[in-house]
Amino acid sequence: MGIVRRQGLRNTVISYVGLALGFVNTVLVLPKVLEPHQIGLTSVLVALATMFAQVSAFGFGNMGIRFFPYFRQREAGHHGFLPFLLGVPLLGFALVAALYLLGKPLVLSWYDDDAALLNQYYGWGLVLALFTLLLNLQDAYLKALYHTAFSSFSQEIVLRLLITAGALLFGSGYLDFHGYVLWYIGVNSSIALLLTVYTAFIGELHLRPTRAVLGVRPLREMLSFGAFALLGNVSGVIITTIDSLMVGSKVNFDGAGVYSVAFFISTALVLPFRALYKIAFPLLADYWKDQDLPRMADFYQRTTRLNTLLGCYLALGIALNLDFIFAQMKPAYAAGATSVLILLAGRLFDGITGVNGLIVVTSPRYRYDLLFNASLAAATVLMNLLLIPRMGLTGAAVAAAIALVTINIARTWFVWHSFGLQPFDRRVPLILLVAAAAGLAAWLVPFVHSLFVTMLLRSSLLTVVYSGLLLLTNAEPQVREVLLKLRRRVRKR
Repeated sequence: MGIVRRQGLRNTVISYVGLALGFVNTVLVLPKVLEPHQIGLTSVLVALATMFAQVSAFGFGNMGIRFFPYFRQREAGHHGFLPFLLGVPLLGFALVAALYLLGKPLVLSWYDDDAALLNQYYGWGLVLALFTLLLNLQDAYLKALYHTAFSSFSQEIVLRLLITAGALLFGSGYLDFHGYVLWYIGVNSSIALLLTVYTAFIGELHLRPTRAVLGVRPLREMLSFGAFALLGNVSGVIITTIDSLMVGSKVNFDGAGVYSVAFFISTALVLPFRALYKIAFPLLADYWKDQDLPRMADFYQRTTRLNTLLGCYLALGIALNLDFIFAQMKPAYAAGATSVLILLAGRLFDGITGVNGLIVVTSPRYRYDLLFNASLAAATVLMNLLLIPRMGLTGAAVAAAIALVTINIARTWFVWHSFGLQPFDRRVPLILLVAAAAGLAAWLVPFVHSLFVTMLLRSSLLTVVYSGLLLLTNAEPQVREVLLKLRRRVRKR
């Protein structure tokens, strides 16, 4: 767990700084200077770019992490692994680009009144898709190398600072909306270039192709894994992005903008999970390579407890202070409050069930993950088609939450049934009870003078009661260990 703790701590710190910047973006900047339909446009462009980038990747991001342990040999340039990792997806992107351009009339027909606005930036979506592809592939390569902190720093901090700068320039009149959209696409694309520079800096930019890459592992095996990962990734992208696309189509760009803000507020809950998963993916691949199931079982339960502890605290902190959060925005965005609560519930369940998806996708039975994702993607599209016309934004949130709960129940059962691994021990229910007690105590705090003062009181009481009960019950031993280490450091100073 040593490397996990070091990298996980760095990623967690970066994620929380990113969370603060994200809060500034989402609450204090973007909804103050941009109208909902303007945010809706950028969210639809990002969703389209993400979808097409995943198709182009041909599952090579997951393939790279899964098979890199067999290629790892720095003095040999990892046997030409990086050119192989980049080359096949870039060939795929040429085909996807043609389909993207040929499909323009069909895509625009989905958006009726907003088609003219989307038409102005449709081509730029292809540029964003290309750099999203390069970013994902390089991020996967750095994960396999256990160099995850800089990638997190670039995506969580640098990118958000640049987006904030663009919004402030727009709000100050230095950029018109057209200029802001180009800025937005440009800064998103620049992160891929920044990772390239970093990879060269650490001496891992091995771009010289070699035939040796075809001899380390059977090519058919890697392409087969990539094909299955492709279908799984596309299904995953459908699950996570189809709501934004369909809200924009079935409602309008205003609705997509409101939903996008609500979605991001709920995303604050998953940042610590993502920080851990970045290092967990290659570590689990190594566990499978060594057939070390006992260490994997211990890791599975430890990460589940940690996710439960952090997830409950963040979910309660957000839910209890939604009035304050939406008070910082234009009034139109408050329509997303119910969506935030529903999405928080789904994301919390996703975190509590642990790293089940990563265990499946790195295991010898990785093909089954495709079945879970494909079935769920189809169900998600169907649920959105049924619920968005009837319930609007709330329908999209309900569909997303059902998707998260369903896939995690299925994966958790599969991991337990297939490998005898399950994420829960007796401490998880105790953490949930502690969270419920702390949440109830904070919820009982009445409105005092202002939303800001009320927010401070609720948050403070939640923190004191939650941490106090955790220490009293010893629900998570690592909490006490961390506090003891901090006390020792303070005494030394």
